[in-house]
Amino acid sequence: MPETSDTSTESGLDAKTQRKVVRERYASIAAGKNEAESDCCSSDDSCCSSAETTAPTDETARQLGYSKTELESVDGNANLGLGCGNPQAIASLDAGESVLDLGSGAGFDCFLAAQEVGKAGRVIGVDMTPEMVEKARTNASQNDAENVEFRLGEIEHLPASDESIDVIISNCVVNLSPDKPQVSDEAFRVLRPGGRLAISDVVLTAAVPDDVRADPDSVASCVAGASTIDGLETILTDTGFESVNIAPKDDSDEFIRDWDDDYDVSEFLVSATITARKPEVGDE
Repeated sequence: MPETSDTSTESGLDAKTQRKVVRERYASIAAGKNEAESDCCSSDDSCCSSAETTAPTDETARQLGYSKTELESVDGNANLGLGCGNPQAIASLDAGESVLDLGSGAGFDCFLAAQEVGKAGRVIGVDMTPEMVEKARTNASQNDAENVEFRLGEIEHLPASDESIDVIISNCVVNLSPDKPQVSDEAFRVLRPGGRLAISDVVLTAAVPDDVRADPDSVASCVAGASTIDGLETILTDTGFESVNIAPKDDSDEFIRDWDDDYDVSEFLVSATITARKPEVGDE
């Protein structure tokens, strides 16, 4: 599996170190050392449910956009938390479509997507942590998800063929990448003409305090590696995407402010929906 180059990142860490701390956190969660954590976070003061809980509360699920029906429709422990949004709410999936989930974790969003695309569709989850991929595959068996598969890989180097995907989803994972332009390029490559992005993630609204920016725990817990809205718009547009729209979630401060014990991170971070479209043939 190729390694991302040692380049500068939004965080205060070099790319190699950033990837290492993120992979270690995900591996720890997958190993069951803290089952209350979310797919995007892994400390008890970060972006989701606290260590005292064993499942996300109905209130947290409501804030992030999941319905009670969605939460009850997936068996097993695929839902390790709730990330920072619900990409299903913006994906508008149709029966028969192919879906790729960037940073699929234990598979929760993949299983929800599979219900939408039906047996004629397919869902691929990609995660860079072997322990998480193994957990997701176990969950797939428990959910009889025959149209879902999980692949080990980096979102900067997607294990998917060119123009094979209709929709890319992701939940609070792109912010963890040290090379977001490469993520955008790869997403563009694997999408079919007319394919679309439907991503929930966090974006910066102000500068991150220097000590937070350089803290590995803050990077791995979705706080210090986020981009600005303008920065993400530029990345996606430069790649070739059109109809780029990044919409902050106005009430995300209700849950974001609790992600860190020392800072109110809602002062510089907000959850957002990120949508874009690859041009149809002839539109480019």
